[in-house]
Amino acid sequence: MKRQSRLDAPVRYWDEDLPKQADDQKAPPQLIRVNEINDVWMEIPRYVNYGWGGMWFSTLVMFSVLIISAQFFLAPSFPSNSLFLFMIGLHIFVLSSFFIYCIRRVLFEPRGAPVRFNRKRQKVYVYEYQRSVWPWKRWPVVIKVFDWADIQGERVQLAGHADWGHRIYCAVCKPGTHEVVDRFVLAWTVGNLRDAYGLWSHCCHYMEARPVPKNPLLTDKPADWTPFRTVRWPPDVERESTTDRP
Repeated sequence: MKRQSRLDAPVRYWDEDLPKQADDQKAPPQLIRVNEINDVWMEIPRYVNYGWGGMWFSTLVMFSVLIISAQFFLAPSFPSNSLFLFMIGLHIFVLSSFFIYCIRRVLFEPRGAPVRFNRKRQKVYVYEYQRSVWPWKRWPVVIKVFDWADIQGERVQLAGHADWGHRIYCAVCKPGTHEVVDRFVLAWTVGNLRDAYGLWSHCCHYMEARPVPKNPLLTDKPADWTPFRTVRWPPDVERESTTDRP
């Protein structure tokens, strides 16, 4: 019999709904990576599945193309009628836009945009970076705050050449229903199914104040390739998400 999601709008490439109660989990609790874990709150980084070194290479290639094109178009022998000037301006604008897009990503896009779980407040705080294809507009950080009781886990299985494995999503439902109103990624693609189950299990155990291991599977931090601190929680959210109820 074909499995069906209990949610009214399952995530794309849905494979299964994950149990919510700690006693029903499919694997023991186990973090993959963690930034902080204590009796009040836990922060999990969400590192993407591509390397920033490759992004820097693309940025430098784009910069080289931009410089070479500018030198070519500004050469004295290049035609200077109105049509050619328009084409030059359009070409430089397009190349500049691609370059600005790349440089904004490699320097300022948050590395491992985190999710915080506060088990005293029973709240989940999600750090979302709203990147746009348009490089000349503002790319804001949006902090989403949800009640843990309204969150349901979903597992997606991917089998593409560039992305293979299991991904965990959190569907946010209207209170007391399975009507999905929002959704966020808890973990980008994980190759081992047991690791994906273990991460979700850890979140459920932690929010129920059950005993959980504090040592993650991976302790290394992927190279971020930027001199800037890319994750900054707003002061009010920082205070609320890391403290008990007042």
